[in-house]
Amino acid sequence: MTASDDLTPLVESLGLADEPAELSLAMVHRSYSYENGRIPTNERLEFLGDAVLGVVITDYLYRTYPDLPEGQLAKMRSAIVNAHALASIARTLQVGEYLYLGRGEQTTGGREKVSILADAMEAIIGAVYLQYGLDGARDVVLRQFGNLIDDVSHLGAGLDWKTSLQELVARLGVGPLEYVVTGEGPDHARTFTARVKLAHGSFGHGTGKTKKQAEQVAAEGAFKELQAT
Repeated sequence: MTASDDLTPLVESLGLADEPAELSLAMVHRSYSYENGRIPTNERLEFLGDAVLGVVITDYLYRTYPDLPEGQLAKMRSAIVNAHALASIARTLQVGEYLYLGRGEQTTGGREKVSILADAMEAIIGAVYLQYGLDGARDVVLRQFGNLIDDVSHLGAGLDWKTSLQELVARLGVGPLEYVVTGEGPDHARTFTARVKLAHGSFGHGTGKTKKQAEQVAAEGAFKELQAT
């Protein structure tokens, strides 16, 4: 699969009137650069976007939850601003279709890798900031992260999905709770898959580069499934 040069659908999904001048650069992964004369990559935009994202989310949480202490706000921010969340939003926007990747990354599923998608999402935020300033970047971030921010506001005291699931399972009386985790692939590139096993069935599905990451994703899915029942 080759990258799509037409970024119009992405621009529309971001809710922008015009394409940011640096948006195409946000799609250039370093693996592509290495194979094409060391052209500029999205890494500088990623650096910028990471800072912009942190400021926007921190400012929003500070203003929205005036009674919460610093420690709780920091936990909420960490639950929102992380590679898994960024990659999830990038998948919703189908960012993978627009990425310029080297042959190696293309053949090993680079368009779906959490780290690559998360970095690209930060680079997109950086490109939006350069074109539209902080107010424009804030609009995009809060629009794209809105559901996640809402989810985090309903998490338990631990502000992570495993803790919140444990609390929910205890409240519903559907325990005991067990994580069933499997791994595949070589040791240096292992992928783990997790499911949540309860007395009345199996819930959630998560994948990650570590068991902990896979369990957190599975816990999120199980939490939402149980709340919907």
